[in-house]
Amino acid sequence: MSDDPLSAPGPRTGRSTALIGPALFGLGLVVNAAGLVVNLRRDGQPLHWWAVAFVVANLLWLLHEMPVTLGRPDAPPHEVVTLVVYGCTRFTTVAASVLAPVAWDRALPWLPVAAALYLGGIALRLVAMRTLGRFYSHYVIRRDDDSIVRTGPYRVIRHPAYAGMLTAHVGLVLFFLNWPAVLALAALAAVLAWRIRVEERALLAITAYRDYASGHSRLVPGLW
Repeated sequence: MSDDPLSAPGPRTGRSTALIGPALFGLGLVVNAAGLVVNLRRDGQPLHWWAVAFVVANLLWLLHEMPVTLGRPDAPPHEVVTLVVYGCTRFTTVAASVLAPVAWDRALPWLPVAAALYLGGIALRLVAMRTLGRFYSHYVIRRDDDSIVRTGPYRVIRHPAYAGMLTAHVGLVLFFLNWPAVLALAALAAVLAWRIRVEERALLAITAYRDYASGHSRLVPGLW
């Protein structure tokens, strides 16, 4: 799910690749729908409706990105592999969070922080997507040097949509706190770092992106 500020259509992919977006969307839909059912059945427990609200928000987020997720894939095979692993790891993190019993006594103190991280992360991602506009894609799509975007959150970091996605999942895991979700989140962060490096191997061959990258961190200003 690429959020690169520079992206020209790559080689046309086959029918099997065209099914990846719908398959990942379907996986996310099933996971979140199951989470909604599970948490609705916990009626009467503390923070019950907060848990439902997190899952509903996740569903709305998934549906908001549906047009991009179901868009035509024009990407090389190695890029498609990172997308599949990234998507599966992301929804594994969601499943480990929303399907597990909630430790309500642990969740309550973290609720304000978890909600702020979750909503703030989604907001950052949506702003990044809006900033890129027609250039935004879940696939790496290289365009010419004139297509680079340096406005909005791209003034600060190179991958704000990824940063927003990861931040939102930190908030989600913090609320539904359990060890499987924490481990899945760590795996998601590692896969995300791998995906970014794969994307940038192609993008750094372009002079304008290389110049842009030299002055901007990937996800966390001043760190990486």
